[in-house]
Amino acid sequence: MRLSKRLFLRSTLAAILAVSSACACADTGVVNGANTAWVLTATALVLFMTLPGLALFYAGLVRSKNVLSVMMQCFAIACVSSVLWFVVGYSAAFSGVGAWLGNFDKILLAGVGANSVVGNLPEPVFLMFQMTFAIITPALVIGGFAERIRFSAVLWFSALWLLLVYVPVTHWVWGGGWLGQLGLLDFAGGTVVHITAGAAALVGAIMVGPRRGFSETAMPPHNMTMTVTGAGMLWVGWYGFNAGSALAADGNAGMAMLVTHLSACAGAFTWLCIEWYTFGKPSALGVVTGLVAGLGTITPASGYVGPAGALVIGVSAGFICFFATLGLKRKLKIDDSLDVFPVHGVGGILGTFMAGIFASPHLGVFSGRGFGAGIDSIAGQLKIQLLGIGSIFLYTVFISFVLYKLIDMVIGLRVSADEETEGLDIVQHNEVGYDLR
Repeated sequence: MRLSKRLFLRSTLAAILAVSSACACADTGVVNGANTAWVLTATALVLFMTLPGLALFYAGLVRSKNVLSVMMQCFAIACVSSVLWFVVGYSAAFSGVGAWLGNFDKILLAGVGANSVVGNLPEPVFLMFQMTFAIITPALVIGGFAERIRFSAVLWFSALWLLLVYVPVTHWVWGGGWLGQLGLLDFAGGTVVHITAGAAALVGAIMVGPRRGFSETAMPPHNMTMTVTGAGMLWVGWYGFNAGSALAADGNAGMAMLVTHLSACAGAFTWLCIEWYTFGKPSALGVVTGLVAGLGTITPASGYVGPAGALVIGVSAGFICFFATLGLKRKLKIDDSLDVFPVHGVGGILGTFMAGIFASPHLGVFSGRGFGAGIDSIAGQLKIQLLGIGSIFLYTVFISFVLYKLIDMVIGLRVSADEETEGLDIVQHNEVGYDLR
């Protein structure tokens, strides 16, 4: 009797261990409840970054006559991007293993159901998490030409750009494409999100042209309280952005969250100190801009570096992005209205490059997720990182230029001078966010 009890207990324990082992494996096809719960939470956090985080951040930075137009653009882009992701975006980015694009097997989400699994996540959860990245990336771009572009032009550009730039680049890096196969390190979107958004914003700022009175008339943010509130939402949401990209509730996600926080703090404080030294007083605008620079720069490296590497990356972000912002507007006279390229574009380039350095096992890698497959040196990894940076930047610039040009020829990019003076809120939407009397 005692022997049978022992056998029963042993067999029961073995069964429990077998189930636990299966759930812990990333590619078993068995749904892991803890991982699913975390990625669901991270998905909500990333959407929270756009709505209301980015909408408030951008709306506070523009003049009061354009506040609703920027918020409207963020909301509309979220809707358009989501529908396009359902129709074809997800399939083209994540189905198949082609070098350049997916195989379209999952158009209209064919075959995606409550019981379909990706790794150890329900596929609808993975799909929705990736959709939130597809929402925020084109929404970032609008900061480059805020306050003078037609709403219809924003919609057409965002939709076409999502399909022709964001989706292919996502496949190249995360969907089994050629850069992922080469071993490019981009944990959460330094190339996919920040370089593409920054490059598109830079081209847009040049092609749409500067705001009337740029470099002659002061155009201060109309509501810094709104901007700081939005920045706080971006900061919290970024934990889902980076730590959620681990796609698991584990130590890798925890470390990604830690290094994200450290880089954000280092970037914000560095910007604050430089501004204090240079201009005599620190500003709320400076500290939140440094915060976003630190967050964007750590993004590609967040799954590969340790705390010391994160501090170096954050300080570098605050320093380099500060001077990039000054140089773009004061030296080059380019009116990137809300500093998308010098913060996100430059930050994405810097972070992607530095990921190739601090992923070294000798410089604080924490999880065995070091260099890309087949790469055994910093020099070898940096070559791949530079190839990814250069190819994605040039591809984005070219396609964005073509799209801006085409849209300008068909419907026009910019509102008239009188409409710009009156403000986009009333001209484009027949509403006002503030009493302008």
